[in-house]
Amino acid sequence: MPELPEVEVVRAGLQAHVAGRVITRVEVLHPRAIRRHTLGPEDFTGRLAGARVEAARRRGKYLWLELSDKEAILAHLGMSGQMRVQPEGAPDEKHLRVRVRFEDGGPELRFVDQRTFGGLAMADLVESDGTLLPSTIAHIGRDPMDPAFDPARAVRVLRSRRTEVKRALLDQTLVSGVGNIYADEALWRAKLHWSRPTEKLTNAQGTTLLEAATEVMNEALQAGGTSFDALYVNVNGQSGYFDRSLNVYGQGDRPCGRCGTAIRREPFMNRSSYFCPRCQPRPRAPR
Repeated sequence: MPELPEVEVVRAGLQAHVAGRVITRVEVLHPRAIRRHTLGPEDFTGRLAGARVEAARRRGKYLWLELSDKEAILAHLGMSGQMRVQPEGAPDEKHLRVRVRFEDGGPELRFVDQRTFGGLAMADLVESDGTLLPSTIAHIGRDPMDPAFDPARAVRVLRSRRTEVKRALLDQTLVSGVGNIYADEALWRAKLHWSRPTEKLTNAQGTTLLEAATEVMNEALQAGGTSFDALYVNVNGQSGYFDRSLNVYGQGDRPCGRCGTAIRREPFMNRSSYFCPRCQPRPRAPR
């Protein structure tokens, strides 16, 4: 699923092409695309007619369009969701789910989702720690690229948990934006095994890990994100290319770029963890 860099690429595209425009008409072409909007398609389309898009916002992996009257369109991209900006009259995508038209008659916004795991929903904006957020994600923590992110506090909370470090890193209430790809990459850079207990981390190790996560996500952002297939694209349909720079994720059996040892893959929470057994030694079992 898309992580912070991929979502930020989409957000920037929406800010450039959609912010400041007034919605005139919304078409829901597949009801599953708005299943999270429990009041149904008619309420969804009716509330959006005449609304002005003030800005495109993001926290961690979560994306929304801020509207007037403290409302927002919260977008869940899921495994294959795309926010596409297309000229009016351009052929419909095969998996087009929602179309948004604007007062100026310019390019329309389309939500395309092959697997229909994603979707759109209306949400009220509420204040959380000095920031307006959709009410349904107000519990999500700040991400490392947020100017108000407090690394020292995040390290303290990280070390106070009693779990494996990768599980803590994926906890969006602690540090948002990090998913499986960038967790593995950050752990490799910090030379930490994914199963190291958080309470065994030193302050320096926790700081190094968060710095590594920030660094790798910034690099991925510059490359347009990580795209393993045509499903992960920006608003113009272009794929990112950070997959060419991945050091461990998806690199099973290939030599570590730092020491040459074969990268290993292990099951983790119905997914996978990739690591170098030499650079990231497994923590000793307690006696």
